[in-house]
Amino acid sequence: MIIKQFKDSPLAHYSYAVVSDGEMALVDPSRNPMQYYRYAEEQGAKIVAVFETHPHADFVSSHLQIHEEAGATIYVSKLVGADYPHKGFDDGDTVNIGNIEFSAINTPGHSPDSITVVAKEGDETALFTGDTLFIGNVGRPDLREKAGNMKAKRVDLAKQMYNTIKTKFNDLPDDALVYPAHGAGSLCGKNMSDASSSTLGNERQGNWAFKEQTEEEFVEEILKDQPFIPYYFGFNVDINKTGPENVQRTKWANKLRLNVDKPEEGVVVVDTRNGDVYKAGHLPNSINIMARSEDDSYETWLGAIIKPEEEFYLVIESVDRLEEILERTAKIGYEKQVKAVVTLGNKLSEKSDQFDLEDFKKNKDNYTIVDIRNQSEVSEGKIFEDAITVPLNELRDNTTEIPSHKPVVVHCAGGYRSSAGSSILENRFENTKVYDLSEAIKEFKQ
Repeated sequence: MIIKQFKDSPLAHYSYAVVSDGEMALVDPSRNPMQYYRYAEEQGAKIVAVFETHPHADFVSSHLQIHEEAGATIYVSKLVGADYPHKGFDDGDTVNIGNIEFSAINTPGHSPDSITVVAKEGDETALFTGDTLFIGNVGRPDLREKAGNMKAKRVDLAKQMYNTIKTKFNDLPDDALVYPAHGAGSLCGKNMSDASSSTLGNERQGNWAFKEQTEEEFVEEILKDQPFIPYYFGFNVDINKTGPENVQRTKWANKLRLNVDKPEEGVVVVDTRNGDVYKAGHLPNSINIMARSEDDSYETWLGAIIKPEEEFYLVIESVDRLEEILERTAKIGYEKQVKAVVTLGNKLSEKSDQFDLEDFKKNKDNYTIVDIRNQSEVSEGKIFEDAITVPLNELRDNTTEIPSHKPVVVHCAGGYRSSAGSSILENRFENTKVYDLSEAIKEFKQ
């Protein structure tokens, strides 16, 4: 069998095409299916199946669009209760595609409806483990408590994950290839390896979840120090259960407005430009969520700061970025919330205050320092002992504890998030100067 792995770097998401004898199956495809269509053309293969390991929380899948455009059958656990056309795929179910036999293993833990898809051809076995088994770890069990209409308790799911790891992979060989849906940087788990694949034998040896331990020890370990849960996660689970709309139609339904100097009042503005350019001039009520390259986690922070179904204007640096930024916005299903995509005019009313780094170094007591890192990061130690800690994803709703009688300096761990954090506080404090420490934070880290 031919296995092609596709990586969406900003979301640390892996999807797969599996080809045999002129037929192709896709596993956990991302929002825009065009890359899979191009690959099918290259391989001279027909897309006949889409396997969904579970309703994803961190991105919107293209399973329904692929079904409608390619005629592929969608296979998903009956436990999902999916609202789109599909075939149930659970323990004991098999389907042959080309010369490959695909089978399902119910592997609850990350979600109650998770499956692992097993592909066998001759002596070769590949496991598409979704968010159940990662390289070096397992999927977090605490997302479904806030997953829209598909709720499940974290302790119950943690116990199910313990049983899954203990019992569900026992009959599979050590040389079975392990292909997860995510890698390091994803919020669907913690402490994942940078490796994009592994073998089951390597995971049995090196993954903490496979070591001998009691259920109580396993549950305690899996539940501690999990990352925060962005607003959009439950929203995406519901979209993926219902069946997402065609991304080309929804993405290009957006309006474009050129040379805007003043937007509608009361509507938040998401400005994707570089932080230095943003600070030189921007629209009122703007939040600077940078999308300079794939190294910026724009999708995650858009969905962590802006709430599902909240309207916003989307500022781009140039019309040359239009398709790219809409594409990234659509990955998490937020393209329908865009009131208009705008480029900016020359008469911008807002500018950020110029930061005097040397004065800050000499007179830190003259500033209120706000640490917007996540709780797990802060627990490892503060960078400034007197800093007030408010995680970025909570900042819009939690500014009352930040005093405004001194200038405010915002910092994160590396400089990317503080641009968003300082812009949020600029909107809150009309008479207090707000500064972004930005990448200068690196000078203060030991």
